[in-house]
Amino acid sequence: MKLYVGNLPYTIDDTSLRGLFEGYGEVHSARVVTDRDSGQSKGFGFVEMNDSEAQAAMNALNGQEQGG
Repeated sequence: MKLYVGNLPYTIDDTSLRGLFEGYGEVHSARVVTDRDSGQSKGFGFVEMNDSEAQAAMNALNGQEQGG
């Protein structure tokens, strides 16, 4: 399952995003979308996980503040 993760702080990177979700299961990929010219995060990303693990992560993290 591919999850859209929005409202991320601009300081988060792929590794931090992966770490946020690894507590809920195996993360197949985690990517923060960045501006192609400046390299600055656009404040959202995508995480791919197994369906049941993704559901558990969504339930636990939905509405939670991460990194300010």
